[in-house]
Amino acid sequence: MSSIADSLVSLSALPGVAEATDAARQACTQLRWHQGLRRRIPAAAAESRVRGARASAALDGAEMDVDVVRDLMRGATAWPLIPDPLEAMLQGAVQATAETEHIRTMVVTAPAQALARVHAAAAGHLLPESQVGRPRQAGEVSREFSDLGPSPDEAVVRQRLSGIVELLLGTKDAPAVVVAALVHAEIATVRPFVRGNGLVARAMERAVIQASGLDPTGVAVTELGHGAGGGAAYLGALAAYGSGSPQGVALWITHCAQAIVAGAQEGGRIADAVLVGRLS
Repeated sequence: MSSIADSLVSLSALPGVAEATDAARQACTQLRWHQGLRRRIPAAAAESRVRGARASAALDGAEMDVDVVRDLMRGATAWPLIPDPLEAMLQGAVQATAETEHIRTMVVTAPAQALARVHAAAAGHLLPESQVGRPRQAGEVSREFSDLGPSPDEAVVRQRLSGIVELLLGTKDAPAVVVAALVHAEIATVRPFVRGNGLVARAMERAVIQASGLDPTGVAVTELGHGAGGGAAYLGALAAYGSGSPQGVALWITHCAQAIVAGAQEGGRIADAVLVGRLS
């Protein structure tokens, strides 16, 4: 475990990382003490999940109006019996984001189980039952994030998933921004599942940020922050991480920290709406 802690300290010392992670912590602290969250955290957190699910789906190419997403999440509108590809992607985003509420403790106590649950939520309706909630096996490939190159084989998947589990189990006092960034990037670049990797990566990041105490209210909309610069910027930051260079890893962590800042600011707008009774 000490080697993980040492590695995280080294990553935190990369150029620009400390300043970016400090800004993320400050933004989340400011959000936590927003007057609008004094009595209505559940309502604000529910709206955060609406906006987070919409943003996560959009990063996978499924753009939907936020009012539509809100009605689907609260059950005011039924899902189509035969959804089209965009609706199926949105359904996965909604279900994975909703699942983060149920794995807040599990993500740092039983991370492998948390991963399986989030994947079942994200892709249970997209894959055969035999491929749901488990990593890819020999002969199975993921065609997601093709801009990052071919997905690694199952031996690499097993090794890197073990690293994610070890990271989440052994670094409770580690910098939350760095841990969340690494979990997100490892899932997205390694692509351990046949489908649903992006949705799982972003949902796990949300859960880690909440479980770590960085955003205990769950009101920050980090998924929105990832899309703030457009999908190309998000993919570019992931590609930089995938290069393995210190500069590339620093760029990704900084991107994640900036996404958290933007997500906390969006959370502040949600809290403002709660305060004046105008939350749609």
